[in-house]
This record gives sequence, C-alpha cells and structure tokens, in this order.
Amino acid sequence: MSDNLNRVKLSQWDALLVESLRALGWSNEDILRKVAEGDLPVDESEYEFDYKQLTTLQAEQPELFEQAVKTGYQIKYNTIRGIRSWIWIVLGKEAELELEEGKEAIEIVLTTAEKNRLESVLSFGWQIHGGAGVEDDASANASYRIEPIQR
Repeated sequence: MSDNLNRVKLSQWDALLVESLRALGWSNEDILRKVAEGDLPVDESEYEFDYKQLTTLQAEQPELFEQAVKTGYQIKYNTIRGIRSWIWIVLGKEAELELEEGKEAIEIVLTTAEKNRLESVLSFGWQIHGGAGVEDDASANASYRIEPIQR
C-alpha cells in the first residue's frame, strides 16, 4: 500500500467514470483526448454515467486527471457498493455483499493479479483478507473478503 501514498486521489465516482470508458475499449490516449474534446458517449447502463463530470475535472485539474489515467489512482473514499461496482466495471465479476450491521463485507473470487489491482485503488480504511497460498501465482483464483478495517 505504500505505493498508494504517491498516487493521485480520485473520487469513487470519477474512478468509475474512467474505468467505464476503459471498459468501452478506450485507451489512455482516447480517454485524455476525447474527454478534453467533450466527445463523450451516452451511458445507458444502470449507472447512468454523465461523463461531462470528467471534462470538468480535466479542465480544472489537468495534471491530476492525466496522472490518474496514465499511472493510476487511489480512491479517496470507498463505499461497499462502490467497491462492488468497481469490481463489476473493471473486472467483470459479480461480488456478493454482506450488509449485516457490524459484518459488512464483500466476498469475491479473484486472481492474485485482480486482487492486487483492487488493492491498489482501495481507499484507506479497507482491507482484503484471503488468498492464502496463491500470492506467487498471478493467475491463481482464490476467495477474498474485502471489509472495513474498523467497525
């Protein structure tokens, strides 16, 4: 997680917007150019993304936006449902939510590489448990539990 200290911070929603453009097959260069030009798609998914928000972010903080797109980001503040949405958009996997008060968590089977990618964007205050014995195999599947550090 020490790498996260040097990463730019994006809101959870802005991260979902960027990742949904990647899911459309857009390269980093496509995202930077089309967002700057305002050449944005209309989202008809359940999320109803309004990509104009990214145009505003790019205009107000161009260096931050470019760094987030090119080198990655950390989410400022995650919610449990936001993490589930990020997993769906980025990894194409449906996570199970446990919403019982005091036991809130997300259960998901991920490869080690997917787990590492998720871990790199999670906001402070979240931890990932599980995956014992598969750390050295990036393609090995294991069950993980993502939960708040403090309850």
